[in-house]
Amino acid sequence: MQYETLAAVDLGSNSFHLQIGRVVDDQIYLLDGLREQVRLGAGLTRDKRIDRATQVRALDALRRFSDRLREFPAEAVRVVGTNALRVAKNSRQFLAEAKDALGFPIEIIAGREEARLIYLGVAHSLPLSREKRLVIDIGGGSTECIIGTGFEPELMDSLYMGCVSYSLKYFGDGRIEKSAFKQAELAARGELQTIVKQYTRHGWAGAVGSSGTARSIASILEASGWSEQGINATGLDKLRSAFLKAGDVGRLSLPGMREDRAAILPGGLAIMCAAFDELGIESMSVSDAALRQGVLYDLLGRVQEHDMREVTVHEFMRRYHVDTAQAQRVAELARRLHRQMGESESDPHAVQALARAAALHEIGISIAHNGYHKHSAYVIANADMPGFSRMEQSQLARLVLAHRGKLSKLPELSPVPAEWELVFCLRLASLFCRSRTDFELPQLDCEMTESGFRLFLPEALLENRPLSAAALEEEADEWKSIGLRIEIRPIRDPAAEAG
Repeated sequence: MQYETLAAVDLGSNSFHLQIGRVVDDQIYLLDGLREQVRLGAGLTRDKRIDRATQVRALDALRRFSDRLREFPAEAVRVVGTNALRVAKNSRQFLAEAKDALGFPIEIIAGREEARLIYLGVAHSLPLSREKRLVIDIGGGSTECIIGTGFEPELMDSLYMGCVSYSLKYFGDGRIEKSAFKQAELAARGELQTIVKQYTRHGWAGAVGSSGTARSIASILEASGWSEQGINATGLDKLRSAFLKAGDVGRLSLPGMREDRAAILPGGLAIMCAAFDELGIESMSVSDAALRQGVLYDLLGRVQEHDMREVTVHEFMRRYHVDTAQAQRVAELARRLHRQMGESESDPHAVQALARAAALHEIGISIAHNGYHKHSAYVIANADMPGFSRMEQSQLARLVLAHRGKLSKLPELSPVPAEWELVFCLRLASLFCRSRTDFELPQLDCEMTESGFRLFLPEALLENRPLSAAALEEEADEWKSIGLRIEIRPIRDPAAEAG
């Protein structure tokens, strides 16, 4: 389906952003944007919980976004959460309230997925070039580093340091002391040292900064006459000296500096200085694009059926030497069973999840055949899967883990019947395709009941396939162990009876 406008919402550790763009062919032209400084990262308590006052501030911001998004269809909006929501122990509770306030589901994305999306946004804002670019995005709670060429990222890393977290840790009382600044720089350099060797070996032709910290620093340097354009090493030294001379956030008064960023700028500056030193950067241009623009372009790919998730699934199948014919058999039968339950049209996301689970359910065989479903689930849950949110990966891992073996091992499976339906369809498809050969399966019918599932099978099928009959009995016992029932009813063949 084609959409004239798309919307992206970025729930960052410092600010929430809403970006709306108009689609023209394969390009997005920005129409409108809203920004709310929520400081979600600053609301994290010592035990990594978002305090209630910050939650209320965030929910109020989301309600304002909701008013702007009121007429948007669900498929035209994508909402992503970053570092603060990744680390918060009470993010699940908050996300339930946040979804109600905004009116759209929220995905928490992994650090490297955030890096991929940032690069996608920045790359679309710059002239197309064959030269490698280094992109550094200092966010509120994490810093993403990417090297890429054109629209393709080649190296991606997310480091656990940000302007909000470092400002709170090293300059929490507002004082900017030389010793604290040195500690902040050393801590940032320690984080960067984990990637320096690989990035230096890979090389790049130019460096680009994105997001608020880079734009704020560039604005101050340019307004102060310390840089003609963007950020340079000499200008950073002068800015560091100006911060130390002021000695306190409250006394910072520099041309080009936004008052609302003063409190979090010391931490961001320390990280930027460390990045220049460790990576040997002399100058950096600054892009107006960031994560939200990347989310828009990724969403454009999804609605135009150029979905990065499908690319990732095919790459995993290739990497783990999946038997594609078997994966296709299981996928087709699972889809057929799911369609008979009448769920395919009502929930297209469930159809996609089922197809992807069928495609990847055997990737663990390349590790070990014994308990391969556990290996498959572990890889899916823990690997970097470009295009997938954390919640999507978790659901996919649960389905793959559930496709065989004990159902009692699934304590986190959603109580919503729809997810049990997916498990049922995948398990039955795997069971009937166990022979790994192409055969024309007779008509199967199934439906969900109040107590479980009802399966209709031709009588001859069970008579001619005793192994499948025995497996079905074991399957019924397994569902019974978790309080659900599989009722198997025969379909009589009128032609056979007449004969």
